[in-house]
Amino acid sequence: MLGLGGRQQDEEGLLVEDVAIVGGLLLVQCVLAGYVVFVDHLLSLGAQPLAVIIVAAVSSAAFFLPFAVALERKRWPSKVSGTLLAQFVLIALGGTTAFQELMLLGIKKTTPAVASAMPNLSPGLIFIVAACIGLERFELACKYTQAKLAGTLVCLVGAMAMSFLHSSSSPAPREEAGGYHYDWILGCSYLVVAAVVFSLVTVLQAVTLARFPAPLTMCSITSAMGAAFTAILQVILQGSLDMGSPKIDAKLTAGIVILGGVVVGWCVVFQSWCLGKKGPLLVSVFGPVQTLCSAILSASILQGQHMLSLGSLAGMVFMFGGLYIVLWAKRNERNLLLDQSHHSQGGDDDTEKARPLLS
Repeated sequence: MLGLGGRQQDEEGLLVEDVAIVGGLLLVQCVLAGYVVFVDHLLSLGAQPLAVIIVAAVSSAAFFLPFAVALERKRWPSKVSGTLLAQFVLIALGGTTAFQELMLLGIKKTTPAVASAMPNLSPGLIFIVAACIGLERFELACKYTQAKLAGTLVCLVGAMAMSFLHSSSSPAPREEAGGYHYDWILGCSYLVVAAVVFSLVTVLQAVTLARFPAPLTMCSITSAMGAAFTAILQVILQGSLDMGSPKIDAKLTAGIVILGGVVVGWCVVFQSWCLGKKGPLLVSVFGPVQTLCSAILSASILQGQHMLSLGSLAGMVFMFGGLYIVLWAKRNERNLLLDQSHHSQGGDDDTEKARPLLS
């Protein structure tokens, strides 16, 4: 009876945690979708992508540093190892500078909806990398592993359909079709590379948080480092640090600070916390929500400039189908691990150590 009671308490606690994580990740994707549409507007006004990244990253680092000191000071190591420093540098270069610059270039060449869809390639890439280094449970004979493979493949198909079918149905003038499709292919290429970078950085974040469980601190440090790296890159490429257009006034800059620095910063921190709890695959498969929200917002706010095509809607259906399959597999896989732990001597300790990476 005690064993059954303990099992029931574990399941109830995990259910509450699951609801909070799933609800939070859904909200995060809606916020990120709004930011993508906002950034698309900034770029249409002539804003420099690198300058937008710098302002948002500096704001995020400055805002979260006091919280990191107050809430996570006891978790900081007495000495920063070379490995941890290298991980911070790679996360900053990949997640702040490279990923965001590639995404903004992709948004400029395509649309917010497609830019939000392309990172849905990440779950498949993340699953492969995470399984290879032991962050994701992989047993080919297990039906839940097979379901995760199928779900990530469905997400991949949906993302590709979203981009290519949207491109083929776009109302570009015939005389501009050649240049338009060239820009579209170039933009999609930027977004594909961004998805690869995002996948690697997401797995690296999960590895880092396993030994440094302080997401606020990690986000503050990597944002500051990323802002510095991006500023150096802009000076090298542009010769100066400016927003690139007189149309970017104080009001729009404040929007970057508040929305891009603070609000999106909270989203990044929450996603980082979820990485430590549930692993990189589960966090990444919520991307279709951002795709849907971006498509709806861009089609409504931008007054029909980016209308949804039937192919785009079909791609969204595939992506949400893949999301549901992965969620179902992860849930049942976690329950299987709990069953095994309650039927083996000392299994609770082992499962508790493995759960943040495997469940």
